[in-house]
Amino acid sequence: METLERIVLEQKIFAGLDPDIGTLITGCARNHHFEPGAYLFHEGEEAGEFFLVRHGEVALEITSPGRRTLVLSTVHDGDIVGASWLMPPYRWNSDARARTHVRALGFDARCLRDKCDEDPRVGYAMMKRFTPLMVSRLQAAYLQLLDVYGRPEGA
Repeated sequence: METLERIVLEQKIFAGLDPDIGTLITGCARNHHFEPGAYLFHEGEEAGEFFLVRHGEVALEITSPGRRTLVLSTVHDGDIVGASWLMPPYRWNSDARARTHVRALGFDARCLRDKCDEDPRVGYAMMKRFTPLMVSRLQAAYLQLLDVYGRPEGA
């Protein structure tokens, strides 16, 4: 039988993490299951938990009044859903919706932030792992905007 700690430490985002830090962050984790169409979270809600997808597909979406829902990105096995838990004001800036049946690990944000505050090694380890994620998502959003608002030359 796999332990939750072993599952956490086997995830790509936590590769190379000191085992004692792995133990600390596992204390903030729990298993989740989402049916297709279920929301993991909604834009504007408190970012109380982030998710690591173990199996399935999750769409990160934004909706503007009078416009169709725009899928910013789709995350898959091994990907993180949500980084807003890490920076104030700790509110989601998009919706996250299961496109398929999703199994995920959920990490309690307050628990993890407290551990980051108590032990700078934990905070540094999380920042090293989440900063590249935030940068890549921002770059993807820029490309999405170019596609949505770009006009063909000569138009």
